[in-house]
Amino acid sequence: MTSLYSIGLGIGTQNSKGEWLEVFYPKPLLQPETAVADAIAAVVNYSGGNQVISLTSKQVEALATALAATTATELASIVASFKNSTQPLVATLLAEDTAPASVPEGYLKLHLLSHRLVKPHGTNLTGLFGALKNIAWTNEGAIDIDELPKRQLEARLAGRMLSVDCVDKFPKMTNYVVPTGVRIAHTARVRLGAHIGEGTTIMHEGFVNFNAGTLGVSMIEGRISAGVTVGEGSDLGGGCSTMGTLSGGGNIVISVGKESLIGANAGIGIPLGDRCIVESGLYITAGTKLALLDDQNQLVRHVKARELAGKSDLLFRRNSLTGTVECKANRSAVALNEELHAHN
Repeated sequence: MTSLYSIGLGIGTQNSKGEWLEVFYPKPLLQPETAVADAIAAVVNYSGGNQVISLTSKQVEALATALAATTATELASIVASFKNSTQPLVATLLAEDTAPASVPEGYLKLHLLSHRLVKPHGTNLTGLFGALKNIAWTNEGAIDIDELPKRQLEARLAGRMLSVDCVDKFPKMTNYVVPTGVRIAHTARVRLGAHIGEGTTIMHEGFVNFNAGTLGVSMIEGRISAGVTVGEGSDLGGGCSTMGTLSGGGNIVISVGKESLIGANAGIGIPLGDRCIVESGLYITAGTKLALLDDQNQLVRHVKARELAGKSDLLFRRNSLTGTVECKANRSAVALNEELHAHN
């Protein structure tokens, strides 16, 4: 009996040296049923541990047949179509949720996030940057940076234009996964590995990094940095920012609770609880000195913002007369406009 953390059967791109650049997994599996894991393991000669196995045409046919006899009939149909592939095929089997050691392993974990099979911080991504290659993402697919000049020349000689959309280690999510029930106005601003909850709207200036995202209905017009999660019913206003683990947040996990609002051009460097509001233009970091006010707007004491991390029902604002950053109880709930969030 084979017990596995995750399995991905995919189609990828390799450079001229046979090194993997990227992998597309149409239907990744998380904690697959034993019968499914056994069927795949037997065909690919899996010997244990975390393995990346290139697939032959004979193995593809055998996999389709073996999977058809299990509950994974949809995956069986997908694998059956692999026989028409002109691109290299791969089976990635992960016995444990350990740091990704290769491109196929890293891409499988990014797919798990964007398929909503795991939430941000729900899978080990330690060392992911080192495992992935910096790629030229073009209208002809992923191209190794070192091979780009030759490909550009070949395209020109053939009368084609090779358009380089970006140079990055992460592709845009929608070239691999389009989650159900979302609106994304500018797809290049959402990286593979983003977790986009059902009902989320991401406007043109919204950005979502990998291992980050929304957990439900949200309006995103600002930046969700790596590692940051946004709770159900929250709103990130235009140009606002959340400080992630890659942008100065260190090991602090920044999050936004439910029904909270970060105003336009505002930002946070601490976790927010539920039903919190940060005034437009105000950036709160862990060391920001706050005047804590009571219900009568009287000063109770001064605190550092880190002391209020994760607390709910707070309003953060700047006193327009003194410039003092104040915090008091938030008496109004944030309700997102239902019409704006219609996805049908």
